[in-house]
Amino acid sequence: MQRYQLANGLTVLLRATAGHAPVASLWVWYRVGSRVERRPRTGLTHWVEHMLFRGTDRFPGSSVHKMVARLGGVRNGMTSNDYTVYYETLPAAELDTALRIEADRMTNACFDPGDVEAERTVILVERAGRENSSAFRLREQVMAAAFPDHGYGHPVIGYRDDLQRITRDELWQHYRQNYGPDNAVVVVAGSFHRDTLMARIEQLFGPAQPRQIKGEPESALGRTAGPSRGQPATVRLSGPEPTAYVQLLFPAVRALDDDYFPLLVLDSILGGAASLGNRGGGAGFRTSRLYRNVVQTELAASAGSSMRPTADPYLFIVGATVRRGIEQEQVLDALWTEIETARQVAPTETEMQRAQKQTRAQFIFGSERASSQGYWLGFSEVVADLPWLLEFPDRVAAVTADEVQRVANQYLRRETAIVGLYVPDEIPFAPA
Repeated sequence: MQRYQLANGLTVLLRATAGHAPVASLWVWYRVGSRVERRPRTGLTHWVEHMLFRGTDRFPGSSVHKMVARLGGVRNGMTSNDYTVYYETLPAAELDTALRIEADRMTNACFDPGDVEAERTVILVERAGRENSSAFRLREQVMAAAFPDHGYGHPVIGYRDDLQRITRDELWQHYRQNYGPDNAVVVVAGSFHRDTLMARIEQLFGPAQPRQIKGEPESALGRTAGPSRGQPATVRLSGPEPTAYVQLLFPAVRALDDDYFPLLVLDSILGGAASLGNRGGGAGFRTSRLYRNVVQTELAASAGSSMRPTADPYLFIVGATVRRGIEQEQVLDALWTEIETARQVAPTETEMQRAQKQTRAQFIFGSERASSQGYWLGFSEVVADLPWLLEFPDRVAAVTADEVQRVANQYLRRETAIVGLYVPDEIPFAPA
């Protein structure tokens, strides 16, 4: 892997995959996500992503998808709490098309007023669809309780009232403040000639000017700020959906914290090896404690945990879907029992070996394809750092059972937990 920095601040990461299929994957990452937003402008970053798929004068959105598809490629984008990213994966011989598309929309997006209103409608419809899900509504409320003063506390899509009043000029300003070479990372993984490719990236992206008006600086965002660590809280929600849910949220750490890897192994023991986001899939959930002790005992239809890698301190989450006919308090008690066991007793050697093996396998198998390598290189550069990525398997393997018990004691505490309860309308609330 080679790392370069252009004079305009653009970071470039190249990873050639000799011996693989003649495919190349281009990822362009921007260090802007919903974490930089505040009321009353939540949803700006996600909306800007929509606008960039409307295209530019040179590459209109209506034709770009067809162009890439005709070349045998795929393209997409996504917005998260920590970043926005766009990618194209296509035959290596057609990589230049993707480079030209991404270099152009870095600086030349149109933001036509008619397109802005069209996307407002699309996003509001998307938001309305999510509001029909009790799981979404519960998550929205517990996250707001967990992060009262941080951008992680609101949904990436934004709140409805904010989406109804955001203007075209506010979207344009957000684009100009956050989309620029000095806030971006270009990643190419796959089959290419390094020197030729680097010269072309310099030619296409080099003329882009650094941002004149930059978004909120890291210091203002509070790099070490995280979830509320005050009093415990219970969020109760009811609705017409017949399925009850239970969630437990615990203030935890960011990806770069030394405790991240012990917490990740704990996550694997409790809920199964995680997919870590957008690459790969979960594994080993049937051997996890929550599955064996909460699902197989027919208390819950499903149960799991998560420890996402994030730029700022985040959450360790444990949750379950209550089986019909089972009291919600029974499931909540069962989750607390598993948490208390993790706090009081170190994992067995068998559990440790299985969790570490499955977690490392998820990471390695999820990094085989060119597109996955492009994802992980950019993700680590934006959310953590490259040593975090390169040392990932070894850091997982180095975790000890005592460390897992220590982090369970340190972070999974009743006094800092946020309990989220969704109860169907026909079932009365019970005390948390």
